This record gives sequence, structure tokens and C-alpha cells, in this order.
Amino acid sequence: MPGSSTLEVEVTHVSKHGFWVLVGAEELLVSFEHFPWFRQATIAQISTLEWPTKNHLYWPQLDIDLSLESIRDPQAFPLISKAAGLPSH
Repeated sequence: MPGSSTLEVEVTHVSKHGFWVLVGAEELLVSFEHFPWFRQATIAQISTLEWPTKNHLYWPQLDIDLSLESIRDPQAFPLISKAAGLPSH
């Protein structure tokens, strides 16, 4: 019979630049520059997060799911839209 989840995660600090998340023993910066959809979120929305799998975090009040790798290395996951008809930069 499977046991309950023991994965622990919490927001440790919020600033005008982003927020820090403690994931197990690792603290990661979620910057508003790289993750702009958090910029208008409330502290309660940012602080309500889950660690459902080893490699993902989930903010249920915002319906945002991020891989830990995208937080560790946001440059590897650029937010670039290549919608039809839009010029690329």
C-alpha cells in the first residue's frame, strides 16, 4: 500500500524581484522576469504550492505547473511565442 507524500516545499521569501522556494534542501529563485505570470499573484496564491512529483511544482490557485529544471535554468526554457503572422526577434 502506498504511503503519503513526504515531499516538502515552501515559499521562504517574496520580494519585488520574485520569490524563493525551499524544495527539500534546495532553495530556488522564481524570478518575475522569467516567470511573469506570478507578478500579479497574491502572497497567498504564491505560498499555496504543492510538490506532486520529484521534478514538478504546482500552484493550484493559479493553475501553474513548473518543472524544477525550468526554475533552475530559466534560460533553457525561453518564453517566446512564434504565433503565425508575428515577426520573430
